[in-house]
Amino acid sequence: MSGTTLSNIARALGYSKNTISLALRDDPQIPAVTRDKIKATAEKLGYRPNAVVAHLMAQLRSARTSRLQAKLALVNANLDRGAFKDHPTIPIYVEGCERRAHSLGYDFDRFWLHDPELTAERWIRILTARGIKGLILVGLMDTNHLPANLEAVWRRFPCVVTGVRTRDPALSFCCVDHYDLALTAFEQALQLGYQRPGLVLDDVIDALVERRFSAGYMAAQRRTTRSQRIPVFGDVAGPDRSDMFRSWLDRHEPDVVFTLYNSVLGWLKSAGRRIPEDVGVIQLEWRASRPDIAGMNQHNRVTGEAAVDMVVSQIHNNEAGIQEFPRSTMIGATWVGGGTVRSRDTPAQVPRARARKKA
Repeated sequence: MSGTTLSNIARALGYSKNTISLALRDDPQIPAVTRDKIKATAEKLGYRPNAVVAHLMAQLRSARTSRLQAKLALVNANLDRGAFKDHPTIPIYVEGCERRAHSLGYDFDRFWLHDPELTAERWIRILTARGIKGLILVGLMDTNHLPANLEAVWRRFPCVVTGVRTRDPALSFCCVDHYDLALTAFEQALQLGYQRPGLVLDDVIDALVERRFSAGYMAAQRRTTRSQRIPVFGDVAGPDRSDMFRSWLDRHEPDVVFTLYNSVLGWLKSAGRRIPEDVGVIQLEWRASRPDIAGMNQHNRVTGEAAVDMVVSQIHNNEAGIQEFPRSTMIGATWVGGGTVRSRDTPAQVPRARARKKA
């Protein structure tokens, strides 16, 4: 049957149009058995919703009420239970999540992923009892594997991860485009006149994001000559790392360094390098708390907002967290200047270590 309307379905089943509409939107006011019956009849009659009308009705419903209509779970996936407050970047994700959720009529209940008292069964009971529609995981930074004993939760509820792509199971995720970030940072360095950029990045972190940082860096290196290409320094968390860094610095003589760590500034100074006169520094995660350091703004707040949009889409489409084709949303990073790099009109200088060798 073509051109089937809500009225057609209502007449066929003897329900009101409002009941049909609520059931097709999975509104919990309609019993599950009734919703299933209505959906089956709608499919049999060939009903197809009008996307434009559905969007307009959603806008009207949103405009008529400012009260929070449903709940989401904001899950702290970090090993630190206090990461939502104490971590230098995670609270920015949280702010974006909460702002976007509120604008869409959702409120958040907060949970800790590693709470030893929460089994999968307890998670499901609590989420169901509180009327929570979906979950957003924030702060996963030590691994990209979720606790195996909680798989039943991801299979039951819509779920999106921020920051990294998870494995076993693979859930839909939203994060900065690490590859493009590194590529853009390299391009900015070249535009500033640098010729020998180096990357200082913990190998564990690079592996966590599927080596998209180093992949973007190495792709950008193809714009330089072979003699200008510097290997990644990945022993950031190892023993004697400052000494190892100095050896890498003396051997490869980068004129600018990309990194995630403020400690690198101290290592450079300990090695007798002036910033930015001898070596520039570009943060791969620019922070408003250190506006003096040039870098790439990852827009973690926008990532949090996009994660909410993704999980709400799953809710509207009656999807669970584990999907056959998990989706990803990449957020573009932008350049922010600072005092740790030279200005465009400053002539390039030969690093002092290289000058000594030439002498």
